[in-house]
Amino acid sequence: MLLFLCTLAGVTQAATEDEPGDEFFDQFENFEDAPLPEAITHPAWFKLSFLDLGDDLAEAVAHGKQGLIVYLGQKYCAYCRKLLENDFGKADIRTYTRKHFDVVGIDIHGQREVTDLNGSIWTERSFAVKQKVNFTPTLIFYDASGREALRLTGYYPPYKFRAALEYVADGYYRTEDFRTYLARAGVPLKFEAGDLNEEDFFSPPPHALDRSRIPGQRPLVVFFEQGDCHACDVLHSGPLRDADIRRRFLKMDATQLNMWSDTPVITPTGEHTTARKWADELGLFYAPTLIFFDERGHEILRVDSVVQFYRLKNVLDYILSGAYRRYPTFQQWRSEQHR
Repeated sequence: MLLFLCTLAGVTQAATEDEPGDEFFDQFENFEDAPLPEAITHPAWFKLSFLDLGDDLAEAVAHGKQGLIVYLGQKYCAYCRKLLENDFGKADIRTYTRKHFDVVGIDIHGQREVTDLNGSIWTERSFAVKQKVNFTPTLIFYDASGREALRLTGYYPPYKFRAALEYVADGYYRTEDFRTYLARAGVPLKFEAGDLNEEDFFSPPPHALDRSRIPGQRPLVVFFEQGDCHACDVLHSGPLRDADIRRRFLKMDATQLNMWSDTPVITPTGEHTTARKWADELGLFYAPTLIFFDERGHEILRVDSVVQFYRLKNVLDYILSGAYRRYPTFQQWRSEQHR
């Protein structure tokens, strides 16, 4: 087996090549996430598919592969280009992916016919709605039996994307969630203790977020972060310095938690727990993760991947406008805006 990351027995050299560092910080500090001026296309090595996912999966298994990856993207999506160029653009990731999976590309705005693994027929667009796609790219990993093994929503840096590939290819999803796997395999997940980046719109402790009995007056966002976290630094030094974004956050309740701490928390549904236990229950494996809740404590959506100015502003508008009450996914709302 070709290893890309730390195994449970030890650490391979390849595991450290793309761990977070200065290059990671610089890369995303300058990441422009507005819609692209020109359309992107799927790589030539993606499977040439009639979008019958059952047939695609059967062919992948017949060729000795572990399953199928369904890539849901958009032609002008900057995050999709980042995945295609920065993750799949790396020879080792591309080789490993092609060895263990077939990849089928779907345009979430497309009208081609898609037959899902249950035999139901959709358009590409309606299939994306059925899958509740909030952000692109979304990658759904199916194992040989057609079981969904993992779902990645948004763009992740190479070191974490490699881990996702191996998590599914080696069958770890059968016995543990991705968060647990990352910690056990030694993939950078929990960094050394350090101070979090503070913002003046964060509510101070105690973190009594219960909305189950008395509804809140405004939406709530919980920032799950960790110390010595480059991606967290990028969020605070970039998007959160933008005046328009800050004004939007000031219109909602906001709380910051260290996702590895034992800080007491009363969750929006009234459960007494700690930040660490709550993050574990939520299955969080990326910092920073922003989770938005409505006035009654129900989760609206979460941003748990790389995010920059354009996407974050639109997410905040989706929440603050109350559009989530009419459009159950962010992408449905965005699509309606562009009609």
